[in-house]
Amino acid sequence: MSDVSGRFVLAAAAAVFFATASLASAVAGAGAAAAAHDYGDALHKSLLYFEAQRSGRLPYNQRVRWRGHSGLTDGLEQGVDLVGGYYDAGDHVKFGLPMAFTVTLLSWGVLEYGVPAAGELGHALRAIKWGTDYFVKAHTAPTELWTQVGDGDSDHYCWQRPEDMTTSRRAYKVDAENPGSEVAAETAAAMAAASLVFRGADDHYAHLLLHHAQQLFEFADKYRGRYDESVEVVKNYYPSSSGYYDELLWAALWLHRATGRRSYLEYVIANAEEFGGTGWAVKEFSWDIKYAGLQVLASELLVEAKEGRLRLSEEELAVVEQLRSKAEYYVCSCMNRNPGGADHNAGRTPAGLLFIRPWNNLQYASGAAFLLTVYSDVLSSLGEPLRCPDPTAAAANSSSSAANSSSSASAAADAAVAAGDAGEVLEFARSQADYILGSNPMGTSYLVGYGGAYPRRVHHRAASSASYSHDRDFIGCLQGFDSWYSARAENPHDLVGAVVGGPNGDDVFTDHRGAYMQTEACTYNTAPLVGVFSKLMQIDGQLPPRKRRPEAEGEVTEAAAGDL
Repeated sequence: MSDVSGRFVLAAAAAVFFATASLASAVAGAGAAAAAHDYGDALHKSLLYFEAQRSGRLPYNQRVRWRGHSGLTDGLEQGVDLVGGYYDAGDHVKFGLPMAFTVTLLSWGVLEYGVPAAGELGHALRAIKWGTDYFVKAHTAPTELWTQVGDGDSDHYCWQRPEDMTTSRRAYKVDAENPGSEVAAETAAAMAAASLVFRGADDHYAHLLLHHAQQLFEFADKYRGRYDESVEVVKNYYPSSSGYYDELLWAALWLHRATGRRSYLEYVIANAEEFGGTGWAVKEFSWDIKYAGLQVLASELLVEAKEGRLRLSEEELAVVEQLRSKAEYYVCSCMNRNPGGADHNAGRTPAGLLFIRPWNNLQYASGAAFLLTVYSDVLSSLGEPLRCPDPTAAAANSSSSAANSSSSASAAADAAVAAGDAGEVLEFARSQADYILGSNPMGTSYLVGYGGAYPRRVHHRAASSASYSHDRDFIGCLQGFDSWYSARAENPHDLVGAVVGGPNGDDVFTDHRGAYMQTEACTYNTAPLVGVFSKLMQIDGQLPPRKRRPEAEGEVTEAAAGDL
């Protein structure tokens, strides 16, 4: 989260656009194309990052030792226990919407690809459970969810360690009178996805999560309303630009996957058109705009149907195929294969990084890497190519008369041609992950702690200050700006595993705390890469030696889930 109001207002700057063919040559020309990356090391570091973001009383097995207990009175003023959860970025507010999105993506990655690195499955489960334990606390009644602790404005006025916080810890909620469908539905999605992760290892906990997920979805759907109108203090930080329809479809799909109940699938089918699922063709995926994610998730239903695990009527199949066509628009946009130029394709830097907007751009690149990784598996399982809009149909549409523009546009959307295969989609996803890991003109890994060159002045209050375990002297609200924020020295602590905002549209990165658009990291930047790194480990054969019978892919055993 940024230190400037209006963080996610759509940027007016246009992204530099380059064709897919320029990706390899641009990176090679800069001398940055490196040998294969150690995805296991990247995975290990990614999971470590979430321990640095913990709020609450830290456990005995906390690995990030420069952090201490914090936020131990959260919720006290309101008479509820809201201790725990995650700080979203480099400050100390607990925002419910991005926290839930983070947990949803972590869970999805584990469900799809397991955690193949030795000893890391338990860390992944602990990262998920740290979030879901908090959500259980925050859901205090069937129609009541506490969605935020702390105030962004007062928080940004200070630069101090979380252990020294003196800013407001007021908590905010949504309920039947003041609804918040986005955050309630996203939290339902997170808990439904997490319930699948823990199923078979801790069935009681999985059932508890699913119970909360179902209640939260009913709350979100029955009492519809924008959460940033009920909790106005969030508007400057995590406003809802896409509304709540995408979250409702997203949550229903996750509940269908978690419960197998057709009522949730029927909800998606019945509302897909009205809610924009079959209409929104997007070029980005984020904590706010979930359409591409739900469209890819819906596409997996076709694999289930092909394998005989799901029955779809003709009507249901037609709607799911429409959702899939919008998923392919997103994939084609990322790969620069939609006709129509920059209006229909995601922007690129000269070296090929997806570039959506200057502020925290790597959240979009990491999210795209994950969705394209999942969609490549969909294509592989279906044995079908990637289908992108037919350039010929698009050209005919552009030359049609204004009177026939509506029908021509519809015809162009329905016309699609083979534009690649599963392997090409996966390799593009890899290119984004590799760029983040250092295959870029700056030769810098934007995942902190990976490789020899990475950001050393991350915009992060705790990492930039003296460790509380070594220096218990109180750091005042403004004192930190003089002592730590303004210092030119490197941070005392590397925020290992954090994915920072990343370079600008020209592939240039400024390693300075004040350059928060580039140096601040967020939990939802790293979360999707856990699944990507796991998949790349598997296909590259970077698997650790096993001393006993291997677990089924994605299976969570009681041993792995123990000691959580």
